[in-house]
Amino acid sequence: MRELVIISGKGGTGKTSVTASLAALAKRSVICDCDVDAADLHLVLTPLIKEEHEFISGHEAVIRQTDCIGCGICEDVCRFNAIHSKQTHKGELLFSVDPIACEGCKVCVEMCPEKAIDFPDCNCGKWFISETRLGPMVHARLGVAAENSGKLVSTVRREARSIAEKENYELIIVDGPPGIGCPVIASVTGASQVLVVTEPTVSGEHDLERVLGLTRHFQIPAAVCVNKWDINPDMTVRIEERAVKLGAKIAGRIRYDSAATKAQIQQKAVVEIETPSAEDIRQLWKNLNIREE
Repeated sequence: MRELVIISGKGGTGKTSVTASLAALAKRSVICDCDVDAADLHLVLTPLIKEEHEFISGHEAVIRQTDCIGCGICEDVCRFNAIHSKQTHKGELLFSVDPIACEGCKVCVEMCPEKAIDFPDCNCGKWFISETRLGPMVHARLGVAAENSGKLVSTVRREARSIAEKENYELIIVDGPPGIGCPVIASVTGASQVLVVTEPTVSGEHDLERVLGLTRHFQIPAAVCVNKWDINPDMTVRIEERAVKLGAKIAGRIRYDSAATKAQIQQKAVVEIETPSAEDIRQLWKNLNIREE
């Protein structure tokens, strides 16, 4: 079983469009959307949800008003300004926890003299197992202001591997998150290969260097693709030369093509419609040489 993870140093480089097209070209693979903070692969693949699961992770404090004596100790010890008080019409102080600001550190729970603060599990989102026209798909949706996206990414990857093993799939294609943070690390750790999609801009070059530093640290083979390369050919050459110096191989280039937007509107991958950039992506797939490695 091989696992190809498509990532980018920054958002908006075309990573998800490339992922959908590679999944179409692979013909038989498990598809995995690990960009749980802003998942959008489902917009192209229109998955039919077969299973839906709650993602329970971490805790948050909840004050039981019936047992609270209004001492204010919880507000004093909270370092995240998550506990607020307001005065009732009777002049009493009423304390409550802001669930978005609460970091789940449990200090208030331990310091409350009346033990009037509960510490239940936190529902941080959902993850799904779906069917698409291109194969099975595992994806997720992180709750608003919820944390532990790295843990949710690990859950999604684990389930994708489980499906691949049970149904004898040889390839998992992962749409990873942008950047170099915790969810990216959770997406690439243990992967067979990483494809970094970048763009020919100064910010694209800078963020590419950061993400290649990450792949070198985890000793994961990395390939680079410059999307919309023809809007700045000189920068494209510069980026490719820099990527080679940083130990990556050049997998291909994709020209700027407004038909990519048309494909998204039609809820299709770029290679599923007749367009010049589709040939670039087919060549990219051949250069990645997934089956022969």
